[in-house]
Amino acid sequence: MDCSQTARVDLHIHTTASDGTLTPAEIVHLASEQGLKAIAITDHDTLDGAGDALAVADGTAPVEVLAGVEISAATPSFYPRPGSIHILGYGIRLDDAPLNDALSRLRDARKNRNPRIIQRLNALGFALTLTEVTEHAGACQLSRPHIAQTMVKKGYAGSLDEVFERYLRVGCPAYVDKFRVGCAEAIELIRGGGGIAVLAHPGLLKPVRNLSWDELIRKLKEIGLQGLEVYYPEHSPGRTARLTALDRKST
Repeated sequence: MDCSQTARVDLHIHTTASDGTLTPAEIVHLASEQGLKAIAITDHDTLDGAGDALAVADGTAPVEVLAGVEISAATPSFYPRPGSIHILGYGIRLDDAPLNDALSRLRDARKNRNPRIIQRLNALGFALTLTEVTEHAGACQLSRPHIAQTMVKKGYAGSLDEVFERYLRVGCPAYVDKFRVGCAEAIELIRGGGGIAVLAHPGLLKPVRNLSWDELIRKLKEIGLQGLEVYYPEHSPGRTARLTALDRKST
């Protein structure tokens, strides 16, 4: 793609290979129709969607497709919060063995967690089965959003946000933790697979006492981070401006 001209791109897209609503083929066709010049398929912990999108585009689509992934990594010791830090990988090799092995372990961890979440929801009084969630999700990689969607469909909540805030987020009664690769390992895997490691939606990270945003980014850069996702739907204009300035300062 000619970077000398302004172009519309979307570098954070999930497909039905993880928790998205459109297939890789539908994404490529929609992006082409919308006049995007480039997209990155960044499904959670899988390269399947990226591979399928590249096959559909086949170098002939008007939109350039970049192979990507979003890894849910364990928070590093200098950011002592439960949950994950999400690392985006761009331009990675689809056949990189170490990366694929790690992603397989992460998918297994996600798969093994789902029945335990259902059990906790059952204990809270919700009549919900893994079969129902699977039928609702179809061929997708099952995850918490699919459980939340099924709960909304059954009338147990009014929105996905409500399900997460009341039941599925860290600290909520139906939350179940899972295995994650370390943050430094996730970055190393992405870079070892020929990719660029970028911090996903940094504006959503919660503050930690005695650790400024600048310090957090500096420490992540020290372990190999190469970029920040500045533009994200849940970033306010003010946060986007601050992240832009921070990104320029860090380069």
